[in-house]
Amino acid sequence: MAAFSKYVTGKNSSIAGGILLVLYLLKRRRGTQKRNGKKGGSEVVQNEKDGKKDRAAVDKVFFGRIFQILRIMVPQFFSMETGYLALIAAMLVARTYCDVWMIQNGTMIESGIISRDSALFKKHFYSYIKVIPAIALVNNFLKLGLFELKLRFRERLTKNLYDQYLQGFTYYKMGNLDNRIANPDQLLTQDVEKFCNSVVDLYSNLSKPLLDICLYIYKLTTAIGAQGPTVMMTYLLVSGMFLTRMRRPMGKMTVTEQRYEGEYRFVNSRLITNSEEIAFYNGNEREKLTIHSTFKKLVDHLHQFIFFRFSMGFVDSMIAKYLATVVGYLVVSRPFLTPGHSRHLTSTHSELLEDYYQSGRMLLRLSQALGRIVLAGREMTRLSGFTSRITELMKVLKDLNSGKYVRTMVSQNEKDSDASQKLVLVPGSGNVINRDNIIKFDHTPLATPNGDILIKDLSFEVSSGTNVLVCGPNGCGKSSLFRVLGELWPLFGGSLTKPERGKLFYVPQRPYMTLGSLRDQVIYPDTYEDQQRKGISDQVLKEYLDNVQLGHILDREGSWDCVQDWMDVLSGGEKQRMAMARLFYHKPQFAILDECTSAVSVDVEDFIYSHCRTVGITLFTVSHRKSLWKHHEFYLHMDGRGNYEFKPITEETVEFGS
Repeated sequence: MAAFSKYVTGKNSSIAGGILLVLYLLKRRRGTQKRNGKKGGSEVVQNEKDGKKDRAAVDKVFFGRIFQILRIMVPQFFSMETGYLALIAAMLVARTYCDVWMIQNGTMIESGIISRDSALFKKHFYSYIKVIPAIALVNNFLKLGLFELKLRFRERLTKNLYDQYLQGFTYYKMGNLDNRIANPDQLLTQDVEKFCNSVVDLYSNLSKPLLDICLYIYKLTTAIGAQGPTVMMTYLLVSGMFLTRMRRPMGKMTVTEQRYEGEYRFVNSRLITNSEEIAFYNGNEREKLTIHSTFKKLVDHLHQFIFFRFSMGFVDSMIAKYLATVVGYLVVSRPFLTPGHSRHLTSTHSELLEDYYQSGRMLLRLSQALGRIVLAGREMTRLSGFTSRITELMKVLKDLNSGKYVRTMVSQNEKDSDASQKLVLVPGSGNVINRDNIIKFDHTPLATPNGDILIKDLSFEVSSGTNVLVCGPNGCGKSSLFRVLGELWPLFGGSLTKPERGKLFYVPQRPYMTLGSLRDQVIYPDTYEDQQRKGISDQVLKEYLDNVQLGHILDREGSWDCVQDWMDVLSGGEKQRMAMARLFYHKPQFAILDECTSAVSVDVEDFIYSHCRTVGITLFTVSHRKSLWKHHEFYLHMDGRGNYEFKPITEETVEFGS
C-alpha cells in the first residue's frame, strides 16, 4: 500500500483525471451515435431529415455557406462594411505594435529600476505616459469598428431576408404550405443577430492572434532563432486538429438549442395571442403543462450543453492555455539553461535579465496568441450552427419564391381504397390565367396543400355583376376555395381564370386592424402617398365611413392622423364595418365576404350589400343568414363529401340558414 501511495500525487491525479475525462467524452459521443443509428421505421426517415438539416461542422460546406452569406453582408468592395473591416484590421495592427512597444518599454523601465538608473527609468516612464492617450484611442476605435460592423452586418442580412420573406405571399407559404421552418421569427430576429455578432467576433479573435503570431515569430526568430517559433507552430497544428475533432458536436447542439428556444417563444406568444379564448375555457392549467413541457425540453438540452462546454472548457484550458505556456517556457529557457549556448557566452547578469524579460514575454504572448487561435475553433464550431440555420432559411425562402415547397402529403391509398378515386396531385400543375371581369374554375381539383382532396373536379364560371352565395357545412372547402382564388394555395390541376391580385379583395370575419392612424385603417394596405396618387380626398374617406355608419369615430377621435390600438378601441361590429369601408375605398372587381357582417345589424348589412352593387363590386359571400339570399343571383353549395352544385337562385330555390 505504501508503495502504491507514493504515486498518488496531485500532479498524477490531475493527469489521470484529464485522461479519464477525454475518454468519457469520446465514449459518450460514440454512444449517442449508436443510439441515433438504432432508431428504425418512420423515425429513421425523420432523423435523416433532421440530420441533414442540423448538419453543422467546420468543413468545406461551412466555409461555402459563410462566403454565400458574406456576399450579402458585404455586397461590394467599396462599401461602409469594407471600410469598417479595414478600420478593425488597422486598429488590430496598431494594437499589436502597441503591445510590442509596451513589452520593450516595460522591460527598459524594469531594467532602470533594477539597475537603479533613474535617467533610464524616467526616459521610458515618461514615454509610457505620453502614449497612454494613443493606446486608449486605438482600443476604443477598435470597439467602435466592431460594434458598427455587427450592426451593419445585421442590417444588411435582415433587409435581404425580409425582402424575400415579404415577397408576395412567402410569409404565408412558410407557415402554411411548407413545414421545414417551424419558427421563422426566431431565425429572422435572434439567430440573425447572434450570427452577425459571432462572425464579427470571430474576425477580431482570429485577426489579432494571427497578427501577433506573424509579428512575434519575426521578432523571436531574429532574437533566439527559428527553432522556438517552429516548435510553437507545430504544437498549434497538432492541438488544433485534436480540439477541432473533439468540438464537432457543438455545432449541432447550437442548432438544437436555437430550435428549442424558438419553440419556447412560440408557445408563449401563442398564449398571449389566444388569451381570451383560453380564459373562457379555464385552460390555464393545460397551457401551463404545455409551457412547462416545452421549457423542460429546452432546459434538459441546455444542461447537456453546459456539461459538454464544461468538459470541453477543461480540455481547452489544458491544451490551449496551460500546455501552450509550458511549451513556451521550455522553448525560451533553452538558450539560458544550456551552458555552452553561443547566445549568452559573454552576457552579463543584467543583459541576461533584460533578454529573458523581452524574449520570454514575447514568447509568452506568442503562446497566448496560439491558444486564442485554438480556442477560436470553439467559436467557429458554434458559428457553424448559426450558419446552418441561416442558410436553411435562405434555401427555403428561395424555394418558396420560385414556387416550390416541401410538405408531408396525405396518402390517398390510406384514405380511399377504391382505385377509381385515386388522383395524382402535383402542386402548381394548374394554370392561372389573368383576365378582367370573370372568375372561372375549369376542371380544377380543390385540395389542401398536403393533398387532402375536398372536391375532385370543380367547374363553374362567374362574370362581373353576378353575386354568388357560397354555403355548406364546416370543412366542406369554402375557405379553401377562396385561398385558391387568392393564390395562397397552389393549383393541383385544371385552370383558373381570374383578375389579377389587386382586383380581388378579401374581407374576413375577424378583420385585421393595422398599426397606425385612423386613415391607415381605411386605406390599408395603401399608404397616404398611395391615397394621394389615386386622387382620393379625406372627404371621400369620410363618406366611406358614413356609408357604414362609422362617421362618429372620426368626430370622436378628431383627426385622421389619430393613432390608437384599433384592435382594442373598436368593437367587433365596428371592425367589420371598418373592413367594409376599406372595401369601398379599394373598389375591386370581385370581393370575397367571409361571414364579414355577422356582428352587423340587418339594416346596415342591407345597405352595405346594396352599395356594393351600386359601385360595381361583384360579391362572393359566405354566410348563414337567409336575409342575404336576395342580394345574390347564384349559389355554390358544397356538401362536405366531395360534391357540389352551382345553380341560379330562383323563386323555387329553398333558402337555408338562420
